[in-house]
Amino acid sequence: MAGFPDCPACNSNYAYEDGSVFVCPECAHEWTAEADTDLGDQRTVTDANGNALNDGDTVTVIKDLKVKGSSSVLKMGTKVKSIRLVEGDHDIDCKIDGFGAMKLKSQFVKKA
Repeated sequence: MAGFPDCPACNSNYAYEDGSVFVCPECAHEWTAEADTDLGDQRTVTDANGNALNDGDTVTVIKDLKVKGSSSVLKMGTKVKSIRLVEGDHDIDCKIDGFGAMKLKSQFVKKA
């Protein structure tokens, strides 16, 4: 190849240049040469106390939360194990015993 950088999303070495951007044919990720050097700008998700959260952490709900579309309430003190961090309005994707799959906002949990 002509010395193009590997894809920052999937590490493919088949990236090519299209105008002023690089394109990965395997995952369709596009980036500029400047963005290639700024890979340290990852979003951090924090709990209600300001502690950084990571995938797989255990958190505790800090207030009663109404479950949308249901008459049940997620009680304060409920432990949630093995969280997954996602992009969007609700930062946490998890499975809660007795409720099932749920999305939570990080401002309503604290790290256990």
